[in-house]
Amino acid sequence: MLTCSSPNAALSRHATPRVVPVVVQQHAEESAMLRHVRSVLVRAPHVGLLHLGRLDERIAAHLDGLAVAGEYGSKLCLAALERPGCGEVFALAVRALESRDEALIEHVLALVPALPDAARGVASALGWVSAADLKGIVRTLLASAEPARRALGFAACRMHQVDPGRVLQDGLAAEQPLVRAAALRAAGELGRVDLLEQARQAIDHEHPEVVFQAAVAACLLGDRQASLGVLADAALQPTPQGDRALALVMTASPGDVPSAIARGFSKRAQDQPDDKGHRRRLIRALGLLGDPRFVPWLIERMAEPEIARLSGEAFCWITGADLARMDLETLQAPPLPEHPSEDPNDDDVSLDEDDSLPWPDAAKVQAWWAKQTLMHAATAAGQRLFEGEAPSAAAAQRVLREGTQRSRARAALLACVLQPGLKLFQIAARTRRQQRALGLPMRVM
Repeated sequence: MLTCSSPNAALSRHATPRVVPVVVQQHAEESAMLRHVRSVLVRAPHVGLLHLGRLDERIAAHLDGLAVAGEYGSKLCLAALERPGCGEVFALAVRALESRDEALIEHVLALVPALPDAARGVASALGWVSAADLKGIVRTLLASAEPARRALGFAACRMHQVDPGRVLQDGLAAEQPLVRAAALRAAGELGRVDLLEQARQAIDHEHPEVVFQAAVAACLLGDRQASLGVLADAALQPTPQGDRALALVMTASPGDVPSAIARGFSKRAQDQPDDKGHRRRLIRALGLLGDPRFVPWLIERMAEPEIARLSGEAFCWITGADLARMDLETLQAPPLPEHPSEDPNDDDVSLDEDDSLPWPDAAKVQAWWAKQTLMHAATAAGQRLFEGEAPSAAAAQRVLREGTQRSRARAALLACVLQPGLKLFQIAARTRRQQRALGLPMRVM
C-alpha cells in the first residue's frame, strides 16, 4: 500500500500556478467514485446506452481534468491509494496508460497481487483507454511471466475485440488457472471457433473457474453438448456467474431443454418454499425462455410485492413491452421490508436488486396482453419470443441499439449463439466505442 505523510500538504507544494488543487482533488475523487457507479449501471435493468453515455462523459471530463493537471494529477491519484479501491486504482491506471509513464504503469501493475480490487481497477482502465494508448503495453503483458499480468493482457484483448493470435492458443495451454481461464474467456468472446476443441477439453479441468470459462467459451463457439451440462449446474447458483450461466444455457439450449430447465427450477421452488431464491430464478428463467404461454402466470405474480417487479421484467423480456413508457406501471408501490434493514443482527447487507425496476400494474398489463393477437398466435404455435419477436440476429441488433443494459447483455449472447464465431458485443465498453460499432450517432442526450 502506498504511504505518504501529509499528502495534501506535500502535493500542494508541487502544484503549478495554473493548477487549482481543490479542483484537481475533486477530479480525482469523482473519477474514482463514478467508476464505482458505472460498475452498477452497466448491469442495470433501467439504464440504456444513452444514459450510460451521460455517465461516461462525466468520467471522461474528470479524467481530462487530471490529465491537464499533469504530474500533480498523477500524484493526487497516487495519494488516493491510502484508501485503495477499484475506482482509485482505475483513475491512477488511466493516468499511467494515457501518459505512457512506465514507472507509474509498473507501480499500478505491482498493486494487482497485493490489493483485492486492483485487478478489476486495472482491467477497467485497460478497457477504458483507447487502443492507441495500449500500443506495446498489451504485448508486454501477454509476454509476462506473472500470471496476473498475462490475464490482464487477455482481458484487454477481449475488451477491445483484438485477436492476439498465437498467444491466445498458448494461453489455453498455460499451467496457471488464472491465465487459462482468462484465455478461455477471450477465446469465446473473440469468436475463435478454431479453438473450440481446446475449450471442450478444458471443461474437464480440476479448477472450477477454468471449467466455467471453458463451458462458456465452448458454448459461444458452437458446442451444444458438454458445455450446456456445466452451465445448467452453474445456473443453480445465486451468483453473478450463475446469472450469466442461466442466461446462456436458456438461450443456447436446443429443443425442449430450456423448458426442462425451467421445470427444474419450478420443482425446487415447490420443494423448498422457504428459499425465495429458487422462485426468483424460476421467474428469471421463464423470462429468458421467452415462451409466451407463461405470460399469464407472470401477470398473476405481479400481485405479489416481493416478486412483482422481477415478474414485470420477465414479462418485458418475452413481450418487448416497456412498462414505464406504455403506462403499464403503478406509482403506488406496496410496502416492503426495508432492504438492507437497520437490524444490526441482519447479516444481509446486499442492495435490493429490483430497486430500479418499475412496479407493474397487473390490471393494466392484463388488459394490454389481451390485445396482443400476434403474440397469442405465437403462443398457439409454441414459438419462443425475444423482446416481442422471434429470436434473430436483427432482433438482437435492435435490442443492442435500443434496450437496457440487462436486455443488451441477453442480446449480445443471442447474437453469438445464432452465429458461432461472432465476437461478443461488449456492452460495458465506453459508450462512444459502442456507438461506433452499432452505427449510432456519436452524441449524448
